[in-house]
Order: sequence, then C-alpha cells, then structure tokens
Amino acid sequence: MSIIFILIPLGLVLLLAAVAAFFWAVRSGQFDDLETPAWRILLDDDRKPPP
Repeated sequence: MSIIFILIPLGLVLLLAAVAAFFWAVRSGQFDDLETPAWRILLDDDRKPPP
C-alpha cells in the first residue's frame, strides 16, 4: 500500500512533463506544416509541393 504514495506523485509528474512538452512543441511551431514533409520525400528537386 505504501508504493501508491510513490506511484501517484510520479504519475502526476510524468503527466505534467508530457503536457509541458506538448505545449512547448505547439508554441515552437512543430505542428505548423504537416503536409510538406510528406511531399518532400517524393520530390527529387527543391520545388515546393503543389497546393
């Protein structure tokens, strides 16, 4: 039963770290362009993908 006093705060700390990492990624622009990386592997030259 005493392990629950360690696991609950540890779980909350990990949850807080995951939420902080998600908001950092959103603020730094990680999710701004989701289409171009998928097109980049198909194109051989440096042209932009079609709209």
